[in-house]
Amino acid sequence: MKQNTIIINGRSCEFKEGETILEVATCNNIDIPTLCHLNGTTPTGACRICVVEVEGRTQLVASCATPASNQMVVRTESPKVISYRKVILELMLSSGNHNCAIGSSKEESWTEFQLATLNNDQIEDLCPAWGDCKLQNLAYRYQVVGLKSSSPQPALTTPIERDNPFIIRDSSRCILCGRCVVACNEVQVNRAIDFGYRGNQSKIIAGADDSLRHSDCVFCGQCVQVCPVGALVAKKALGQGRPWETEKIRTTCPYCGVGCQQLLHVKDKKIVKVTAVEDGAPNMGRLCVKGRFGYDFIYSKERLKTPLIRENGELRPASWDEALNLVVQKFTQIIQESRPDAVAGVSCARSINEDSYQMQKLFRTVFKTNNIDHCART
Repeated sequence: MKQNTIIINGRSCEFKEGETILEVATCNNIDIPTLCHLNGTTPTGACRICVVEVEGRTQLVASCATPASNQMVVRTESPKVISYRKVILELMLSSGNHNCAIGSSKEESWTEFQLATLNNDQIEDLCPAWGDCKLQNLAYRYQVVGLKSSSPQPALTTPIERDNPFIIRDSSRCILCGRCVVACNEVQVNRAIDFGYRGNQSKIIAGADDSLRHSDCVFCGQCVQVCPVGALVAKKALGQGRPWETEKIRTTCPYCGVGCQQLLHVKDKKIVKVTAVEDGAPNMGRLCVKGRFGYDFIYSKERLKTPLIRENGELRPASWDEALNLVVQKFTQIIQESRPDAVAGVSCARSINEDSYQMQKLFRTVFKTNNIDHCART
C-alpha cells in the first residue's frame, strides 16, 4: 500500500487521503493556531490565522481547508507566516471592542470605536472573556496590539443584546469567524443564526436580524461554547469568576437518560457555569438548554430540604425514615386490600436510566405488578 507522507517543519508525517494540513498537524502534535476551525464541521478558512507556507506555492494557504498531498513540504511558523498572522491579528484587535489588551498595550493605541463600545458596555471591567479568549491568547503569543487608526471607525449601531435569560450578544466584539454559525447549523442543526449583510456591515444575525429571543433559537448555548472571543457570553456566568478562579469538575448531566458529559465550573463551592466535555461521549461537546443553563435551581431558597407529611390538611417536616415508613405503610395497605394491580407507576421518559431501572424493578419484583409505564414529556 502506498504511504502518503507530508513534511511539516522538517518532520515526516503520514496521512490519510482527504485529510487537511491542519488535521495532519494536529494528529502529530504540531500546533497551528486557528480561530474559525471547528472539529467535525465544514472548514471555512474565514479567519486566515491558520495559514501556512507550502513549498512551491507563492501564496500562503489556509491549513484547515487545504488537503494534504504526498511529499508536500509545509512550514507553519516561517517569517512570512508569522508576519501575515500579525497583520490579521492587528486588524481584528483594531476593528472591534477588544479591550483585553488593556494590561499590555498603551491606551493611545485604542481607536475611538473601541472607546465608544467600551462606554456602551455600561461597565468599567475588562471584556467578560478576558483570560479565556483565543484572540487574546494569540495576541500575547505574537506580541500584537491593535493598530492606531487615523480613519474613523463605523459607529456602534447594534446595542448589546440582553433581553433573554441565557445569552449576551455583543456584536462589537465579534470577529466574524463563523464558529457560532457552523455550530448552530451543522452541529446542533437548529439553523437559528447565519451571516447577514455585506462588506463592513457584515454581522451574525438571528432570523431576519432579530434578537435570539424572537428567533428560532432554542438556547442550547452551543454558540457560546465555541465563541473564541467575548461576543457570546453565558448571562448567568457573567462576573461570577475568571477561569483561574474556578475548578472544573466532570460529571454526568442529571436531566435525562442520554448521559451527556458536563464540566461544572465551581468557585467557592458554587457552580458558576456549565460547559460540555468536548471529547466526551455521547454528547461530544453538545448540551441542551437544561443541561447548560439549568443548574441554579439547586441554590433556590424554595427548594425542599426535608420530607413533608400532610396531617389535618397541613404539611409538617419529617425525617426520611418517618416519610419512607409512611409510604411503605400506605402501599402495603393498598396491595393487601385491593391486590397488586391496584397500584401503578409512571416514570418520566427523560429520567436517567438508573432511576427508570429502579422504578420498574420496584413494581415488578416488590409490588408484583407490571403496571409501570412512562410519560414522554419534553
